[in-house]
Amino acid sequence: MTKKTKKEIVKLISDELEVSQVLTKRIVQRTFDLIVQTLVANGRIELRNFGVFEVKLRKPRQARNPKTSERVEVPERKVVTFQPGKIMEEEVRHALKVVETKRKVRKPGKPSSVPPAPPPPDDPPPTE
Repeated sequence: MTKKTKKEIVKLISDELEVSQVLTKRIVQRTFDLIVQTLVANGRIELRNFGVFEVKLRKPRQARNPKTSERVEVPERKVVTFQPGKIMEEEVRHALKVVETKRKVRKPGKPSSVPPAPPPPDDPPPTE
């Protein structure tokens, strides 16, 4: 699975809509800016069939520095969460199932990298 950058997304949209990449980049960036501005102002933005971005408050907690094992206090903080919409979740889940299925299929004639499990031991004869 490869990641897509904003630049690649702009190119795809620009090519599909047959408009300049400069204009497409401005539109994409403005969309992202408005999402951030809405989160700052309202704490939540719902994009139908895509998902919900929401600002949530994480409670303060005790943590441990892994290098020194020293206890540290982590203050409360605001984090942005994303809950995917139903359509997005279904499409991603379906796409991942297809990828997993392709990975699990073994080509004939190639030995498996995992040795076969030993056969189960014979059961001893029943005693009376």
